[in-house]
Amino acid sequence: MAKPTTTAKGKRESRKLSFTLYRLFYGPAAFIRLGYRQLLVLLGMFIFGTVIYAYYDGLSALIALFASVSTVTIIGLYQPNNGNFTTMKSGEAILVMVLVLVSITAGASLFQSAVSMASSERGRVDAKNRLIMKLKNHIIVYGYSHMGKYITERLEELGYDFVIITRVPDVYNELLRKDLFVVLETETDIIGALNRAGIENASLVIVADVNDSDNLRFILTARKLRPDIKIHTVVHDSTMIDMAKDAGANVVIPSSATVGELLAFSADNKDLVGVVFTQKMKTKGINEFTVHTPSAIIGKKLREVAEKANILGVVRDGKVDPKLFDGSFTVQDGDILLVLGDPAHIKEHLEQRTSRRSAQ
Repeated sequence: MAKPTTTAKGKRESRKLSFTLYRLFYGPAAFIRLGYRQLLVLLGMFIFGTVIYAYYDGLSALIALFASVSTVTIIGLYQPNNGNFTTMKSGEAILVMVLVLVSITAGASLFQSAVSMASSERGRVDAKNRLIMKLKNHIIVYGYSHMGKYITERLEELGYDFVIITRVPDVYNELLRKDLFVVLETETDIIGALNRAGIENASLVIVADVNDSDNLRFILTARKLRPDIKIHTVVHDSTMIDMAKDAGANVVIPSSATVGELLAFSADNKDLVGVVFTQKMKTKGINEFTVHTPSAIIGKKLREVAEKANILGVVRDGKVDPKLFDGSFTVQDGDILLVLGDPAHIKEHLEQRTSRRSAQ
């Protein structure tokens, strides 16, 4: 999966600008597509009225067109026969009435289409669809519950482009108003939703719906469309791990087991700051140890300390020190060690040595 090439803020600002520009173009275009029949009728009425006034009133083509537009739009700047309707020819009167009635009907229908487009935000939808088709190496997130919301917020912070697929119309409309890339999926059209989400150019699919059976169906469909794409999923029932893998998921994370282990680790060790979950080694905690005088490891090379514990990092002055892998790096009073492994094992090698030095 390609790394983001710009900052998250830059991504957000670029996305907002793109939405604005695309909506300026696709808003009118969507309006024309929605009401083109009515527009054609009104155009026909303009021409029809021009012919009427040119023939019966002897007006030039331009003035006849002006009179026709005035009549069709009900502005009333031109009155046939100088406003003397009692002497108007019956043929002209009938044709003008037809002109007005048809124009009013077409105009009312066009207004209704405009209201419909505004309520459904067709311009915004068209802009979003066009932008999604331009994405490359983006991430597709299926499901927008509490977990999906957290995933997308984190992806936003990291600067990744992502497309959300949801089956809930209210959620879809809410995300659309926030100018997020979102696709509404119906139960019978998962393939269409994935195609609209740009699966052809995506780099990863994250499946995080609240329903395991829906997740499995989504995984199967995504794998069928893109045999090469990476698929990560959550399962809420740990008995479905193998089923998710058989369906085509590359990484399967059981939510209940994960939360359970995290809570168990936190209960066992007050110094826990994180947990590492892998499929090839036992789950391990990341523990935090602050070095205080008279600790036996103060002044020692970090690589010496690392022989007794798996050191992931050293926080010094509130920041992870970049010189961690420097062979001359020595531990100082106040350093915070981030250690991977069993807390009891770590205390045995670090705290016990400290107490021995203190006893001496």
